[in-house]
Amino acid sequence: MAKKITKKLKLFVPAGKATPAPPLGPALGQAGVNISDFVQKFNAASQDMMGETVGVAITVFEDRTYDFVLKTPPAHSMIMKAAGLEKGSGKNRTSKAGKITRDQLRQIAERKMADLNAKDIEGAMNIIEGSARSAGIEIK
Repeated sequence: MAKKITKKLKLFVPAGKATPAPPLGPALGQAGVNISDFVQKFNAASQDMMGETVGVAITVFEDRTYDFVLKTPPAHSMIMKAAGLEKGSGKNRTSKAGKITRDQLRQIAERKMADLNAKDIEGAMNIIEGSARSAGIEIK
């Protein structure tokens, strides 16, 4: 018989650098998850993505066990990294913050494809292009 799910959490955590400190610790504590156990498992699983913020979906069961799934980094952070910027433009229609190439856009879309609601790579590229446009990034 399947375990009963009591809570689902979606968090963004720095890969390989999770700590029991806020905001991760309190969120896990309220869900009844063993915080130190999760931190160790998460850091081991996300070691290869070091330096990026990673999305994690945690499913907590009735007996206080849990499963977690690592997601790809947010599209915005991947776009900013490709453009070499800290943040996007505050006025995306009037001032542009930077530029990325179509090849960089394709690489980001291929990496995010698993987490996007797109049928093919062209659809994924359109989604990522929209995110770039809203951050004030030009596609060349």
